Amino acid sequence: MSKHPWWRGAVIYQIYPRSFQDTDDNGVGDLPGILARLDYVASLGVDAIWVSPFFRSPMADFGYDIADYRDVDPLFGTLADFDRLVERAHALGLKVMIDQVPSHTSIEHAWFKESRESRDNPKADWYVWADARPDGTPPNNWLSIFGGVAWQWEPRRRQYYLHNFLASQPDLNFHHPEVRRATLDNLRFWLDRGVDGLRLDAINFCFHDRLLRDNPAKPPELRVGRGFSPDNPYAYQYHLHNNTQPENLAFLEELRRLLDEYPDVAALGEISAEDSLATMAEYTGPKRLHMGYSFELLTDDFSARHVRDTVEALEARMTEGWPCWAISNHDVQRVASRWGGADAPAHAASALTALACSLRGSVCVFQGEELGLPEAELPYEQLRDPYGIAFWPTFKGRDGCRTPMPWTDAEHGGFSRATPWLPVPEAHRRRSVEAQERDAESPLQRFRTFMRWRRRHPPLLWGGIRMLPGPEPVLALERELDGAAIRAYFNTSNRACAFAPALPANARVLDGHGLAAGTLAGGELRLPAFGALFVALD
Repeated sequence: MSKHPWWRGAVIYQIYPRSFQDTDDNGVGDLPGILARLDYVASLGVDAIWVSPFFRSPMADFGYDIADYRDVDPLFGTLADFDRLVERAHALGLKVMIDQVPSHTSIEHAWFKESRESRDNPKADWYVWADARPDGTPPNNWLSIFGGVAWQWEPRRRQYYLHNFLASQPDLNFHHPEVRRATLDNLRFWLDRGVDGLRLDAINFCFHDRLLRDNPAKPPELRVGRGFSPDNPYAYQYHLHNNTQPENLAFLEELRRLLDEYPDVAALGEISAEDSLATMAEYTGPKRLHMGYSFELLTDDFSARHVRDTVEALEARMTEGWPCWAISNHDVQRVASRWGGADAPAHAASALTALACSLRGSVCVFQGEELGLPEAELPYEQLRDPYGIAFWPTFKGRDGCRTPMPWTDAEHGGFSRATPWLPVPEAHRRRSVEAQERDAESPLQRFRTFMRWRRRHPPLLWGGIRMLPGPEPVLALERELDGAAIRAYFNTSNRACAFAPALPANARVLDGHGLAAGTLAGGELRLPAFGALFVALD
């Protein structure tokens, strides 16, 4: 038994239920579909699954607009299906994390339906309401991530309500103690059902500035980060007042006290702030969240220098907390396309996953990453994502990473016998699970080999990290635990490279990791395109 909690160094496999496996032939994946594929997930060598929202919802934002936090949407199944999923996952040695969306609800939630009716009902102050300015315009200049102003007029109250996301996702008022208490009660409901962890969506958006002060303008040259291109007005502001408020820290400590009542559970916070690395460090630790992740490695920017600078900046600030890295998820272009590029070899995706798994921290792996799936190219008429529809054609939205899993090369990829909610591209069916199971050199087999190999090397799971010098495109790092050290070298480019690292005489090349392997001879290290070399210092 490890002396470390399960979540430290864990590889967490993200399942997007709509797109994993359909069992009732309606073109949408469901909980029984996840249950049917759990043996496959366990075969990958991952430690846990993170199941994206499956709660009752009108699906305006595909489940991130929750109408009932304590029930399963019939589209996905039943509470009994969820209980069976947890039971089977635990039997296979998999931990189960679920999404929770505390900062906002759906307009269909009973709380909001009551709140919007009047200014004096029991839920009147459960959401962020504000009077119009004298000229009838919104109370301040805050903007929605999905475009446009972050305020929606409600004629029944003759007030505006805040929505940091879609207008159908009103923000809860966390300054109200009953809102905080109800939120924690909802978390307790799922903890009592046996979940091992919570992924907390947009956790730094819970509180807003009580004074509703305007956000300051951001210069054009700084309008970058988390995919916010200059064509999205959200990029025009420093978001100092509509999220990441100091009051959130006390709430995180209250949340942690709840979690500490349950043995061996963990909370992972999604953090998107003006200085996300600083917020990650602030939000994690013994009294707050167990782990945090941000979007620094989910951007288009990819180079050895970018990864090195990101890790070093975080390590300088995070003295107590534990990071969780993600290079793909349901909100960004798939990493095989975003970082690998159109001409990258098939093994590039495996190398990118291994790179993330070699950093200090835990790792989230999005479904299909193990297959090296590229981003799906969809025409406008096939888009379902309101974000993409609003910003087409300069931004195509999130549908390209959300297409269904290709289990076979059959029509619809073995995902469903009905027409799927999003199409399964031909390029994905050629990379199906069935096809890759037969190929010893496939990304899927490399993924499995690396996960088994990683588990045999404790420094890569729990050790400290030191970034090492190396010429672009080489990312070099050292992990050390209890006197044992491993140095890792990754070629982050599509061309072979060579350099002479400073290695002690006792350096020993480690093999068996399943990646495109580099060589070390005569003091020179050679790495193939998207290749890797691991060296033990005995």
